[in-house]
Amino acid sequence: MSYSARFDTSNAHEQSCVVALHCSLGSGRQWAPLAAALGHRHRVLAPDISGNGDGALPAHAAATLADEVEFLHGRLAALKGPIHLVGHSYGGAIAFRIATASRFAARVRSLTLIEPILPGVLLDQGRDRHLYEHFSRLANRVCDALWHGDTPRALDHFLTFWHGHDAFGRVSGQARARMALHAHKLAIDFTAGFAETGVQGAARRIAVPVLLFSGGLSPFVTQRVVGCLASAVANARSIHLPGAGHMLAITHAAEMIPDIADHIADADERAMRAVSVATGSARQIEPLA
Repeated sequence: MSYSARFDTSNAHEQSCVVALHCSLGSGRQWAPLAAALGHRHRVLAPDISGNGDGALPAHAAATLADEVEFLHGRLAALKGPIHLVGHSYGGAIAFRIATASRFAARVRSLTLIEPILPGVLLDQGRDRHLYEHFSRLANRVCDALWHGDTPRALDHFLTFWHGHDAFGRVSGQARARMALHAHKLAIDFTAGFAETGVQGAARRIAVPVLLFSGGLSPFVTQRVVGCLASAVANARSIHLPGAGHMLAITHAAEMIPDIADHIADADERAMRAVSVATGSARQIEPLA
């Protein structure tokens, strides 16, 4: 079944809500500043992705992004009105899936992606294949360590890739222990991210406003993913923060939140204008009694 995010004017007058999805090894708590900034105008939902936060990995663990969406189905279905999606890293990949290939796509009013993990988009141009393979090697190193029961080595590979040499050593003991509890989910996250195909085609079909963020200190592979999406999405605006790394949704939240808030407000205004135009056109062609 194929879906694509487009403006739906049937619910334009309902209050919109914001759904924010966190990165791997994170939790919905990372979005507390965003919720504080937007909560006066929108309901903000920041759920824990399966196997993260305070939740255990479900018995039937997600193996694809479609499974991740299904895990969130109850929370999303309970929301009323249009949805603004915000996603960081692996959460960005899930947000992309919701907006392009889920039963909720017609309710999506805007999409904000912060370095989403969508390596499949790198296969559409031969010049980017080496980046795809580079990222694949990271996934293989992390998964191999997990399969051999060496969680510290898996986390060392993972954190070094995103944050540089000795990143694992610079993490507090408490944070290390928390990451170790959920590290096994990394294998599933990588599997789901690499399994998502047809990313560029899906991106081209998105018809709602899209805001993209990248950091100049992030691995080039994720910067390039953002660049590919910016080229593919017709309604995309891209913001690059030269001094930010991959965790920019947390480290640079104060800089990003005003842009996200403006993006959401603009999408709401566009929807209201669209319904006003549609209503006006209907009145003009209404037959005389």
